[in-house]
Amino acid sequence: MLDESLLDAPDALARADRRGLLRGAAEAGARVRTAARHAAEAGIAGLNPEGRPRAVLLAGSGTAAAGVADLITALAGASAPVARIHPTGVAPAAGALRWALPGWAGSVDLLLIVTADGSEPGLSLLAEQAYRRGCSVVAVAPRQSPLREAIDGARGLVVPMATAPYGEYDAETSAAGPGTLWALFTPLLALLDRLGLVTASAQELQGVADRLDRTAERCGPAIATYSNPAKTLAAELADSLPLVWTEGDTAGPVGRRFAAVLAELSGRPALAAELPEALPAHGALLAGAFAAGADPDDFFRDRVEEPEPLHTRVVLLRDRPSDGLSAASAARELALGHDTAISELEPDDGTALEALAELLAVTDFAAVYLALASSARA
Repeated sequence: MLDESLLDAPDALARADRRGLLRGAAEAGARVRTAARHAAEAGIAGLNPEGRPRAVLLAGSGTAAAGVADLITALAGASAPVARIHPTGVAPAAGALRWALPGWAGSVDLLLIVTADGSEPGLSLLAEQAYRRGCSVVAVAPRQSPLREAIDGARGLVVPMATAPYGEYDAETSAAGPGTLWALFTPLLALLDRLGLVTASAQELQGVADRLDRTAERCGPAIATYSNPAKTLAAELADSLPLVWTEGDTAGPVGRRFAAVLAELSGRPALAAELPEALPAHGALLAGAFAAGADPDDFFRDRVEEPEPLHTRVVLLRDRPSDGLSAASAARELALGHDTAISELEPDDGTALEALAELLAVTDFAAVYLALASSARA
């Protein structure tokens, strides 16, 4: 259950936010500026690459690393193949995880390592393996970490992870916290810009930081729900099973991150899929047990002590489709034809990175509000 009254009580939200999640969302723009400065100080701006890598490999643990890999695939996948190296192990603990390069990786490939922890011995071993194979290695990791010591120098380039402006977040949420994604993602954008795989100049990264700041002003805890897109979305998703449908090159990874963060921060299930494939993939959910009017049990039973059942709600995240074609009308028709409500988010005009930043910021804030209001109710 969601305590909607908490959404318009900034002081109560602050008391409930013991993990600093709202602060992390609000400081995302500052993290981008700090991360861009760290990238420049590390020498990325002065790199003179001889050519593009054959492939880009990315390794890391947690929600942030998965999100970074997904975003880079969407942005750079047309210029060079991008593949995430998934960890293996008997537990999700830093000491238990291991990564291995694919057999074909060699001197013409680039390995990117991102971690908010930096103590994973498996990532240090991966860097050693890449060094022996001749792969170029660039990592973003905490300044004082074993991984930095393992890579720094002849084995590769390390960019210090941008820390929070006013102190670190709770380690429990660092992998999913809103600021962590940008701290890891921004230096890699600067690097890939130098390699010619994406367009992310210093000026464009400043535009991303400005867009994150403006979105934080619109979505902050002091802004009432009726004019706050993140609070509105959080309230609309109360007691629902979100079906996150995305359209556009960058909206897909945003939708998948939104579903992952909802599960990790607030314990809420969500399903993400890209249009138009989302329509047949999720169509049966609109007419089954999760449909808006579904109630298969006795209508006259006493429901006073029972929790409300989950019903589907479509969340339509849209960026500009690259080919100009849109399945949004078909999505609305399918949802409304099954009496399923729709929430829609579409960014303001701007560069592709600015649109991406706005969608990420609004959905991150919404996930945080859901987490805080749900935990307060519990």
